[in-house]
Amino acid sequence: MSDLESGDEGISGSKYNMGNLEGSTRNEFDTTCKGKLALFYLTCHKILSTILVGTGVEQELATKMLQIQSKRFYLDVKQNRRGRFIKVAEIGADGRRSQIYLALSTAAEFRDHLSSFSDYYASLGPPNTDNLPEDGKLKSEMMIKDYRRYYLDLKENARGRFLRVSQTITRGGPRSQIALPAQGMIEFRDALTDLLEEFGANDGGFKGDLPEERHMKVDNKNFYFDIGQNNRGVYMRISEVKNNFRTSITIPEKCWIRFRDIFNDYCDKIKKSDSNTADINLPTTSNSLK
Repeated sequence: MSDLESGDEGISGSKYNMGNLEGSTRNEFDTTCKGKLALFYLTCHKILSTILVGTGVEQELATKMLQIQSKRFYLDVKQNRRGRFIKVAEIGADGRRSQIYLALSTAAEFRDHLSSFSDYYASLGPPNTDNLPEDGKLKSEMMIKDYRRYYLDLKENARGRFLRVSQTITRGGPRSQIALPAQGMIEFRDALTDLLEEFGANDGGFKGDLPEERHMKVDNKNFYFDIGQNNRGVYMRISEVKNNFRTSITIPEKCWIRFRDIFNDYCDKIKKSDSNTADINLPTTSNSLK
């Protein structure tokens, strides 16, 4: 319930009752509010656009494609402000796609595990479908990188042996996984090795100067835009300060462009709304105004 709706009944019909405002007064009120809102959106949009200048979008540095049995695997080396990483995508025979992300240091650790798994796989005898492990697992390992965990499971079922690589996020989120046929582990390891020899195992990350703090004032409120960095990457903190009361939100750098685009969309809609209102309020020579 708004302040107008919750007020004393004694003011009903007064100037606080929007329903009884004269047309011209109400239009002025609406136009003023929309003007301030439009100014707020536009100012935020300009600040966000300025901060994003030079940020750069995600870049693809190299890619390799492997055909292993009926599956295709793409290993893409990418780079953004948080550093370099490898996106591993699996495309099944039915066109289904699944993918995981590996920091370069994690990819190096994964490469070493692939050697270990390959040696173990080579030591196994021929598959015996009549004597499969109860859970299908033959050998397992785990890798941890920041808030991500990777589970490596060499498994066997009626269709053969394969390495399942599952990626989970400790703070919550969907699990993603790929399944690599065991016969392709050596080829996959060699492809990873080639990429790591070219780009190294250093995750990198943003090492330049962070953009300076920005500030704007709207009526009696102050808004501050601060850029920071931690072990999870670069982020923006937007704070609203009013009468010594402060609230803030934190936005990861990976979604800045999307955040800016949403603001831009609101700016466009407010502009159109203002334009339509201006057309409606053009002076007329109707009898009611004579």
